[in-house]
Amino acid sequence: MTLLATTVLVDPALAHAGSLGAVTRSAPVPSWLVIASGAGAVGASFLFTSLLTDRRVVESVPRRGRSLPNVGPILRVIARWAAVAAVPLVVAVGLIGPDAPAANLLTLAVWVVWWAGYTMTTYAVGDSWPALNPWRTVASLFPVEPRSLPDRVGSWPSLAGLLALVAVEVLSPVAADPRLLAAAVVGYSAVTVAGAAAFGDAWFERVDPVARTFALYGRSALIRRTESGLDVGLPGAGLARESTVYDFDDVAFVVALVWVTTFDGLVSTAAWGRATAAVTTVGPPAWTVTLAGLLGGFGGFLGCYWLAARGVRRTAPTYVSPRFLAGWFAPALIPIAAGYHFAHFVGYLVGFAPTVAAVAAAPLAPPGSLVVLSPPGWFGTVQLSAIVAGHVLAVWVAHARAFELFAGRVQPIRSQYPFAAVAVLYTTVSLWIVAQPIAAGIA
Repeated sequence: MTLLATTVLVDPALAHAGSLGAVTRSAPVPSWLVIASGAGAVGASFLFTSLLTDRRVVESVPRRGRSLPNVGPILRVIARWAAVAAVPLVVAVGLIGPDAPAANLLTLAVWVVWWAGYTMTTYAVGDSWPALNPWRTVASLFPVEPRSLPDRVGSWPSLAGLLALVAVEVLSPVAADPRLLAAAVVGYSAVTVAGAAAFGDAWFERVDPVARTFALYGRSALIRRTESGLDVGLPGAGLARESTVYDFDDVAFVVALVWVTTFDGLVSTAAWGRATAAVTTVGPPAWTVTLAGLLGGFGGFLGCYWLAARGVRRTAPTYVSPRFLAGWFAPALIPIAAGYHFAHFVGYLVGFAPTVAAVAAAPLAPPGSLVVLSPPGWFGTVQLSAIVAGHVLAVWVAHARAFELFAGRVQPIRSQYPFAAVAVLYTTVSLWIVAQPIAAGIA
């Protein structure tokens, strides 16, 4: 079976992606065709969805589902403390294990198992992070009465934290240096445990970017935790039926979630490398170009979304403020972020799966020759389909939320014109990145 899987999945040449070495590849068709097809699919999905104007159907679809029994308390306790024990173990391996990132269990655990694989479970299955979060578990042991986090702080710290984490990832060698990564994990652990002990659950709800990311992804998953327990339903149903209006800081975080995953793919392309090299010849160092791209791109994505919110008042005249509209439709952006995360990391996860298994079996003395699979050319179709599927689901979520907000049949459809345009823009950018050749990385 191993030989068969290797024959099917391995191509003669390795592509490159991420810091551990490359396994994803660009789409095996012309870029212009990829972009045009994806944007056309999103536009067509908007037109198709617009034909569904029966309010009873639109309102009933997100509410279809069934309840699930809760996981037993013993299993939850075992899983929680297993996660707590795993952190110091992998950090220790990061410090004393092999120097090569692809042979060190810490780098594989953080980037492949956790950030690629586990994150996928949060939007595909459900958000289990509140139960597994080892830092939450440790913080709960401190006999300290949590203080309230001032309302004026909002969730801006989580936005700053998310942008900072991505900046550190792309600007420093932390992703490829096990020793530096171990120090980063220890530092993050100290700050998170101290913050959670001081402010309780508010820290994970408004400050910690990792917990906020998983919580948002979990709202689009099949399984969702409700007041009555666990419910299973259609993908995106939780986003379509929730009645919350996001504040502007929450809107900014959701847009940042879309952008940072996009940017993470952009900086690994050959096109970005050429552009950075061209700019640095004029004088600015490369890190300033990357930082400007991270912040400038986020500003551009956020600005486009804000213009779309303002545009709703022209296409569907209403007294509702643009700020309210931006907060009401922000949940529709979450499937877009999830779709691009899957597209960016699925090849990474599949390629390094045998490496993770081999290193986990002997973390201090892994095999000298590690197998890294390179998905074949047709695998690019999976990546492109994930992006398009995320955008199509976003169109449906926005459609359902529009019918809950606006009266009649025409006004909800007209309200979606600006957001459909933004969805096509985001689709075009994401598909263009996936279609680009990947720059050479660390093998």
